[in-house]
Amino acid sequence: MFTSTGSNGFYKAPLSKSLLLVPSAISILLTLLFQHYQKFFAYNLQAVKEDFQIWRLVSGRTICLDLKDTFCSTLLIYNFRIFERRYGSRKFSSFLLGAWMLSALFDLLLVEITQYIFGITINSLPSGFLGPVFALFVPFYSSIPRVQVTQVLGHFSITNKSLVYILGLQLLTSGSYIWILALSGLISGICYNSSMLKVHRILCVPRWVAKIFSWTLEPVFSSAEPTNEVRVGMGATVDIQRQQRMELLDRQIMMSQVAQMRRQRQQQGGMINWNRLFPPLRHRHNANYQDHPSEQGIPPPTEVSEEQVARLMEMGFSRGDALEALRASNNDLNVATNFLLQH
Repeated sequence: MFTSTGSNGFYKAPLSKSLLLVPSAISILLTLLFQHYQKFFAYNLQAVKEDFQIWRLVSGRTICLDLKDTFCSTLLIYNFRIFERRYGSRKFSSFLLGAWMLSALFDLLLVEITQYIFGITINSLPSGFLGPVFALFVPFYSSIPRVQVTQVLGHFSITNKSLVYILGLQLLTSGSYIWILALSGLISGICYNSSMLKVHRILCVPRWVAKIFSWTLEPVFSSAEPTNEVRVGMGATVDIQRQQRMELLDRQIMMSQVAQMRRQRQQQGGMINWNRLFPPLRHRHNANYQDHPSEQGIPPPTEVSEEQVARLMEMGFSRGDALEALRASNNDLNVATNFLLQH
């Protein structure tokens, strides 16, 4: 149950699709056919500092030269596409841009600290779009709900997030100094997400740039909206297949309840009772969904965080829908977002 739209490919995630396809294709071409051009994509810090080849901070931090890193980072980008769906392409690209720029600074800083403390001289780091990938673990840890899938030996829980963490660990152990990129990426993600530092207000993609890319690249990388009868994809493991089937069942139950409630809306003379639409989510936070209606059958109002309302409105939802979804989900932003994305 990574998300309620976990099996819908790259629907509403054109940027994630482009980041998965284009760098991977270039990485494979450089490895198989154009090895003599790999030197231009090496993340050579010595050349940056001594020869002032600043362009290497761009080329060396975009394309992976190791196919293992390409494979792991591609899988992680595929899993992290949920953030583009939730926040919108502009906000998602702003996060990636901010994390990419901040991690370049922290890369250089951590290399100098390592040399000062341990006397280790690091002339180059693994190439690729790795800093922002590691930075995405920050919102993944803080905003994606943890749902237990199974247990191993009766003590170790396997959750919907375990596979992503395993991929991150595999990527972390694929190179000698990749821990520097991981640490700088995590620090960058924390800094960008911090409400105190306000980095997201400075390092962001301008609206006019987002519109240009929306007109030019989105038609190329956009994916069609899935239908309700979409076939459950084959997962890499039995657990993934089970997760996809549960997600599809959730969507079907919610859609049928919405259709039923809309048919009764005119007779009720009021808005859809959102509280009746969320229990199918495997009864998460059951205490929050107990029905204690007042004498008029209207649930008591719930305090709604304006910050969460603003986040939903940034995704393109109306203020009224955002308020109703947050009230019905007891201010659970993940549950509210998952429902709104379906309708």
